[in-house]
Amino acid sequence: MGKYYALEKNGKEADIYIFGDITSWEWYENDVSSYSLVKEIRALGPDVKQINVHINSYGGEVAEGLAIYNTLKNHKAKVRTIVDGFACSAASVVFMAGDERVMSNASLLMIHNAWMITWGDPNQLRKNADDLEKITQATKNAYLEHANITQEELSKMMDEETWILPNEALDMGFATSIVGEPATDKAAASARKALFNLVSKARKETDTDNADLQEAVRQIMERLKASQDNVEPEPDPEPNPEPDPIPEPTPEPQQLENKTLKFFNAVLGRKEG
Repeated sequence: MGKYYALEKNGKEADIYIFGDITSWEWYENDVSSYSLVKEIRALGPDVKQINVHINSYGGEVAEGLAIYNTLKNHKAKVRTIVDGFACSAASVVFMAGDERVMSNASLLMIHNAWMITWGDPNQLRKNADDLEKITQATKNAYLEHANITQEELSKMMDEETWILPNEALDMGFATSIVGEPATDKAAASARKALFNLVSKARKETDTDNADLQEAVRQIMERLKASQDNVEPEPDPEPNPEPDPIPEPTPEPQQLENKTLKFFNAVLGRKEG
């Protein structure tokens, strides 16, 4: 292999370096193919408990990226993906395979829709467009497994070919931590994801024009962000503010979900049970 790709094993850990294009051709020394990488990953013995995947890549072929992603996801070892520079396109999909997904303040993700070079008659071009939408959906599924944004929000970002800063990646759930900053509190992150799913479910089951529901969603998402950032949300201004109450202990994720469910039921006039 060329200097841009390597797999190194040290005791119970293995380090993979993807510092080139992800392609099936391997024309140049910096190319990384799923065929070569997947074989080496599968050859790792059962004594390997953690795989660290270092990424600095502009991406490449979707099929190759998905093959590496699925191989890492299905491996019994804990997978830790690290963006050492860029993780663009198919490389950002590989990044999402990590149980722990780490960025630094000087790194970037980039996501966009799948594309191809094509030719043919109108029927062939329409078919290619339909095919591309399905290929793009496969990459969306990888992002949405961890991201706490809606599919509509993700689609807009991919339509616009979006570059994602580390703090944005952390806030949206693409990353789990940023090097040099305090680790994300797992309970808070878990609660945020659970409540986001609850909000999404309520949106689907209820008239999206319901003003009360929209205001409830806004308040909850503000508090979720403040909880993850360990910052209290700004209170609404009052003419005669009362003394600050004694803060209550932060509830566990399940308690947060139960409280939020009751809140939604109250807003929507639904009976519990």
